[in-house]
Amino acid sequence: MNSWANLGFDLHVELPHGIGVRAALLQTLRDAIDSGLLKPGTRLPPSRTLALDLGVARNTVADCYAELAAAGWLVTRQGSGTVVASLADAHIRGTDPSPTRPRFTYSLLPGSPDASAFPRAAWISSARRALTAAPNDAFAAADPRGRVELRNALTTYLSRARGVRVDPNRIVISASSGHGISLLARALGGAIAVDSFCLHLHRQLLVDEGLRTVPISVDESGTCTEELASTSTRSALLTPTHQFPLGGPLTPARRATAVEWASSTGGVIIEDDYDGEFRYDRKPVGALQGIAPQQVAYLGTVSKTLSPAIRIGWMVLPDRLIEPVLATKGPYERWVSSTDQLTLADFIESGRFDSHIRKMRATYRRRRDQLVATLAQQVPQVRIEGISAGLHAVIRLPSGSEQAVLAAAQTHDLGLEGLSTFRHPDVSSVGGDGIVVGYSTPTQSQYPRTLDVLCEVLHAALR
Repeated sequence: MNSWANLGFDLHVELPHGIGVRAALLQTLRDAIDSGLLKPGTRLPPSRTLALDLGVARNTVADCYAELAAAGWLVTRQGSGTVVASLADAHIRGTDPSPTRPRFTYSLLPGSPDASAFPRAAWISSARRALTAAPNDAFAAADPRGRVELRNALTTYLSRARGVRVDPNRIVISASSGHGISLLARALGGAIAVDSFCLHLHRQLLVDEGLRTVPISVDESGTCTEELASTSTRSALLTPTHQFPLGGPLTPARRATAVEWASSTGGVIIEDDYDGEFRYDRKPVGALQGIAPQQVAYLGTVSKTLSPAIRIGWMVLPDRLIEPVLATKGPYERWVSSTDQLTLADFIESGRFDSHIRKMRATYRRRRDQLVATLAQQVPQVRIEGISAGLHAVIRLPSGSEQAVLAAAQTHDLGLEGLSTFRHPDVSSVGGDGIVVGYSTPTQSQYPRTLDVLCEVLHAALR
């Protein structure tokens, strides 16, 4: 439709073409708020006025206002109309999991915790205590291994909570698990085995570092590690505790097969323990590294437990990889703030980290249960899998319907990712249709409405 519209004051916006009037108006208002054109506290024109200016139905505008209000962008006050929420900027940036991801009114994109649940007061307390006690060398050029205080704290935590066999000298701090994968890729070189369905961003990191990725099969029991012997690789990237994205834990037999392969070939298994702390209907599954510390390079991060904004990850390395990784990383710590490392060390040692994980484990379990119950009641024709642990679930769809669901999600301004996103490019379209739902991503107040929108999307695409 023709494009320029006056919103009742000296502000003009252009509705994008090709996505429908409702979606265009949602995107335009959201972008205007996010860019600062509509400041917090700005009063919007009445729905009737805006509808007349745009030449659309009043209900279209009213529905957009209601959805943006439910998501926290707008506030509707009796007698004073609709205004931009006073905390809109913080809300928007807090819920966007990555600057490269598009913004949505609703999001079930996997890979991010609830940003609103970050334990601000406890983190500030740890920061104050850590900085007060920090030695002078904490403010000088840093050791590329990372602060010894954090490595000591992680040694105790990882041994106790994840069954990792570790001492501080074998830990190297990184900026994230992706950073760790890049460093290991440079140290290892050659070809590397990866799951046929895995996190595409990590697979691309390997490719960017010059490695050839070789896909191996995945089923409900995790990675089919018996296929490793038939590859020409001497390294593999696995998610043994909770396969991403399909969700199965690696069975004991397949764990043994992977370790035997690495031992016999002199190979290395990169273990991404991305959400090992979150389990619901099963006993805790320890790290694979615990049974083969010289064959497994263990990766962890706070991006799922605390926030991806805290750029701290860690590697627990076999002895033979410590010096190559440090040589690749460089002589000084250029990636991770020393003061943030000291804060995290105090956060772990004070018990606040464990308390936060227990709290969020209960929260995400309730969300998982709510997702399962809602789908069973409203969309019983779909099947949900991979729900015994983690922060996401896979919703299996009728054959050929994945793209229709994603198109409907775009119309409803709902962030979703299809299962095909995670399929290795050298693998055929086997694996079925589905979507990967990150139920940890919305804020608690947004979650019920986000599930309603998900059901609306599924109904629209599958009817």
